[in-house]
Amino acid sequence: MILKTTPVPAAAGLTAEIYDDETASLGYVPTHTQAMAINPQAYLAFEAMLQAITASMDLRRYELVTLAAAQAIGSTHCRLAHGVKALKAFPEDQLAEIARDFRNAGLEPAEVAMMEYAQKMCRDAAGMTDADTLELRGHGFTDREIMDITLAAAARNYLSRTLLALAVDLDVPPSLSPELRDALLAPLAPSP
Repeated sequence: MILKTTPVPAAAGLTAEIYDDETASLGYVPTHTQAMAINPQAYLAFEAMLQAITASMDLRRYELVTLAAAQAIGSTHCRLAHGVKALKAFPEDQLAEIARDFRNAGLEPAEVAMMEYAQKMCRDAAGMTDADTLELRGHGFTDREIMDITLAAAARNYLSRTLLALAVDLDVPPSLSPELRDALLAPLAPSP
């Protein structure tokens, strides 16, 4: 990335607060956070938006949507970062299966449909129709849940595409096992 980020020791004000939160949560400040903290107000606004979206979503559902969206976009930054976060909702071996091919990873049919919806939205939002929403409704999702799934995938587009456009350096979270890292970086299994 050619934009200059604030080094961790030199951070002040909102940037220092953002860095401190990441250090407390992750043990380090990822490159994507350093990049987004160039505009700390926008970073905080994005975090507030995510909190509003996820307030009624469970962690499992949010991480599945996020992983599916990041994979569809081609965002290794978000796949790796959320691979770590998803370990709070999944055992590592199942998460590796989900990363390689979520359609054959022992997920509930509703979860697979939700992930397919997120991927389609990220690849071709203009091509989506009422049939896509009806598919989720057929799996028992409420209107609020469908909205939250859509917003979570859209939010991933915002962050992932920003990082990709700026060619932000990729860092691998130090707590990620080599097996899970490889699964998260594997190419997407083809759609049936």
